[in-house]
Amino acid sequence: MRTTVEKITDKSLKLFLAYAADAENWNGEPLVGGNIKATKESRGNLTQLKKTGYITTFDDDGCVWMSFTDNGKKLAADHGIEIKKQ
Repeated sequence: MRTTVEKITDKSLKLFLAYAADAENWNGEPLVGGNIKATKESRGNLTQLKKTGYITTFDDDGCVWMSFTDNGKKLAADHGIEIKKQ
């Protein structure tokens, strides 16, 4: 697990914050492409967020879901978003 803040692009940060804000609608683990539109470009941003250790994704019954790592939760909190898994 990473313990430092990793640099990401402005587009990746914008996408991250959109998913972080949407997390409350999904028990803290938003559906990728659910309320936040998935595009070819956003796939690259999601990859960057995974490589920098802010999120992980997992497949459940054919749907891809996002989990926030401790560093991801901290990044969200730094922007005024609290991620709670219920």
